[in-house]
Amino acid sequence: MTFHDHFSPVAVKYASFRPDYPQALFDYLAGECRQHELVWDCACGSGQASVPLAAHFAQVIATDASAEQLAAARPHPRVSYRHAPAEASDLGTASADLITVAQALHWFNVERFYAEATRVLKPGGLLAVWTYGAVHVEDPDAQALLQTYSEETVGPYWPPERRFVDSGYSTLPFPFAELEAPEFDIEQHWDRTRLTGYLRTWSSTSRFVAKHHVDPVIQVEEELTGYWPHAAEERRIAWPISMRLGRRP
Repeated sequence: MTFHDHFSPVAVKYASFRPDYPQALFDYLAGECRQHELVWDCACGSGQASVPLAAHFAQVIATDASAEQLAAARPHPRVSYRHAPAEASDLGTASADLITVAQALHWFNVERFYAEATRVLKPGGLLAVWTYGAVHVEDPDAQALLQTYSEETVGPYWPPERRFVDSGYSTLPFPFAELEAPEFDIEQHWDRTRLTGYLRTWSSTSRFVAKHHVDPVIQVEEELTGYWPHAAEERRIAWPISMRLGRRP
């Protein structure tokens, strides 16, 4: 199994600048689970989903293939961070009430991961995978600038797996008894520095920098001041979430 590591070099930025998920999402998932003993948060990154899950489950086992991501993860007394690939978790058979994968399924060998998820889930256990798409800001000029950055500046540097994010995971196989998932949106209020920090966590940005040894976000920062003159001013930022849910029979 090959681990495509796009985020270890930006692990600290990832922990600081990636958005948090809405509490309603975790409330919903907990409500769909029959028991609340153990959740496996797979490819947890720096714990963006792991810590909120701990409000609903007695134990969260959060795994990631990146040791650097885990080193930057948010501590919590009910979250146990472990270094492991998605396809070989080392969790007990039929041990998890819920498995979550937030913004990471497109990096997996999905056939092997699904086999591992089926093994780890309890009968009737729930698998929830989700991704969020393009960022939206309310100012149309700033939105156009971000779209140009994503599609043109770093567009050629997106890994091929990005296409699954763009399709909202609809083109990935999902061999589970699928449930209709509700709609959720991420909504944050960020200042300009937080937004440009987020751009620096993109896999496409990292690949651009690796090739050209230039930070392309600097140009965005300069242009963004025309539409967002006060750096400390917070504005609404949003992302639509696409989720797929399934149960182990």
